[in-house]
Amino acid sequence: MSSQTARGSQIVTRLRLGTGLVLFSFVLTHFTNHALGLVSLEAMEWGRRFFIAVWRSPIGTIALYGSLLIHFGLALWSIFRRHTLRMAGWEAVQLLVGLTIPPLLIAHMVGTRGSFELAGTDASYPWVLYVLWVVDPANAVRQLVVFAAAWIHACIGLHFWLRFRPWYRRIMPLTYGAVLLIPTLGVLGFLKSGQTVAAYAEDPEWTASMIARTDPPGPAELPILYTARDGLIIGFWVLLGGTLVARMARDGINRRRKIALVYPGGRRVSVLPGTTVLEASRILEFPHASVCGGRGRCSTCRVRVSDGLEHLPPPNRQERDVLRRIDAPPNVRLACQTRPTAQVSVMPLVLPADGLRAAASRDMLSHGHEAEVAVLFADIRSFTRMSEQQLPYDVVFLLNRYFEAMGGAIESVGGHIDKFIGDGVMAVFGIRRPIDDACRRALAAARAMSENLQELNESVILEGIEPLRIGIGIHAGPAIVGEMGYGQATAITAIGDAVNTASRLEALTKEYGCQLVISETVVRHAGIDLPAYDSHNVVVRGRRRPLTVYAIADARALLPSMPTESDQASG
Repeated sequence: MSSQTARGSQIVTRLRLGTGLVLFSFVLTHFTNHALGLVSLEAMEWGRRFFIAVWRSPIGTIALYGSLLIHFGLALWSIFRRHTLRMAGWEAVQLLVGLTIPPLLIAHMVGTRGSFELAGTDASYPWVLYVLWVVDPANAVRQLVVFAAAWIHACIGLHFWLRFRPWYRRIMPLTYGAVLLIPTLGVLGFLKSGQTVAAYAEDPEWTASMIARTDPPGPAELPILYTARDGLIIGFWVLLGGTLVARMARDGINRRRKIALVYPGGRRVSVLPGTTVLEASRILEFPHASVCGGRGRCSTCRVRVSDGLEHLPPPNRQERDVLRRIDAPPNVRLACQTRPTAQVSVMPLVLPADGLRAAASRDMLSHGHEAEVAVLFADIRSFTRMSEQQLPYDVVFLLNRYFEAMGGAIESVGGHIDKFIGDGVMAVFGIRRPIDDACRRALAAARAMSENLQELNESVILEGIEPLRIGIGIHAGPAIVGEMGYGQATAITAIGDAVNTASRLEALTKEYGCQLVISETVVRHAGIDLPAYDSHNVVVRGRRRPLTVYAIADARALLPSMPTESDQASG
C-alpha cells in the first residue's frame, strides 16, 4: 500500500470516528431531552430550548447534517470496498442496524427541520407528540425503532473503538449501566409525554390552541415537504442499490484478475486483488482470529507469509506500528491490513479454535490487553548452597513456609501472585487498578515481605538453619496481561518489558548488596521522595536507555514513610 493510500485510509478512519461522535452526541442529547418527559411536558419544552440552541445554530447544523452525509457516504464506501459481505456477527449487526436508520429518520427530519426551514413551523414537543400519538400512531412506533437502531449502532461502534484502552475496562460496569439506563429513560419519557398529549388532545380547545401556536405547514408547503421526503427515501435506496450493483460490476470486471491465496493443508481461495487476507479467510471459511474485528488494533490476525512475500505491498503506518510493538519478523503481516497483488501462501499464527468466540464474552483478561502494571520479583540469596546442606524433604518444607510468608505478604496488599519459580516469586500489581495505586501496593508488599521474612528467620534460626536473605526488584510500565498457558496450567500472567526489567532489578540486589532495588518509574508513580538512598544509572539488558534505580538496604526502613491510600485521598 502506497503512503498516499495509507494516508487516505487514516483520513477515512478519522472521518468515520469524528462524524460518529457528532451523531452520538445528537442521539445522547435527544434521549436526555426525551427523558425530561418523565417530569412533565413543560420540562421537555424547557430542555428543547437548549437542544435547539445547539443543533439549529449554524455550527450545529453544519456539524449534524455534514456528519450525517459523510457517515452515510463512508458506510456506502465500506460496503463497496469490501470483497466479501461475510463479517463478524457484531459488525454485521452494526451495519444492518445502521442502514435501517436513514429511511426511518427521513420522514421525522423533514417534518421537523424541513417544516421549520420552509414554513417557519415551531415543531414543539406538544405538536410533534400530537402528530405521532394522535394523528399517526404508527409513526410513533417507527420513532421508537429509530431510537433503538441509532443507540445500538452507536454503542457497538464506541465499544469496539474503546475496548482495548486500559482505562475503559475499569469503567465498563458504569458504561453498561449507562447504555441501558439512558435509552430506557428516554423511551419512558417519550411514552409518558405521548400519553399526556393524547389526553390533552381530547379537549378540542387545547388542540386548536396548540395548532395555532405551532403554525404548521399549509397547503402550499405540504406538497413540497412530501416531495422532499419521498425523494430522500428514494435517493437512499438508489444509492444503496447502486453501491451493491457497483460491487457486482467491479467483481465481474475483475473476475479474470483473481489471485490465489494458499492456506495450511493446501486449501486455496481465489480472490480479487485488493482483498485483505482476513477477508479471504472469511470467504474460504478458514478459522482466523481477529479480536479487534479487523481494524488493525491488535495482532491476533497476524499471518506468516511462506511464499510470495514480494507480492505484498509494504505495511501502512497502522500495521507497521503494531508489528513493531510485537517485534515481528519481516515475513509476518497483519491479515486485516495486507492486500496481496499476486499469489501468496499464508499461515495464521493465532488459531481461534473454540476459545476465541468464548473469550469474546468473557473478561478482557481472557484474550489479553495492554495495561500499565507494577511487577515485583523476589529471590532467595545463596539458596543453592543452603539446600545442599539440607535433606530434600527439609528443603521442600522450608520453601513452602517461605512461599506462604511471601504469598501472604503480597496478597495482603492486593497483589496478584503470578508464579513461583524455583525459590523465586513474581507478583503483578495494577491488573485492575491505576498505576499509581499499583506502585504503592508493590512497595507495601516489599515491606510486608521483609517483615514476614524476619519472623520466619526467627523461627528457622531456632531450628539451626541459616537465616534466609532475599533480593527484591520492582519496576512499572506497560505489559500484556491475560490468560496464558495450556489446560490446567492456564493462568493470568504478564509479559513485556516491565516484567523483564523487574527481573533484572532483582538481580542487581546482589551487586549492590541490598534487599530492594526499585526503578525511578516506581518512585515517581508512588509519590515518594528518596533523598537518603543511593541512586544509580544502570544499563539494563534489553533496554536502549539507562535506567535510574534506587538501592534500599532494608525494605522495612523505607516504607513506613510512604503515603498511604487514605493520605493520597485526603490530599
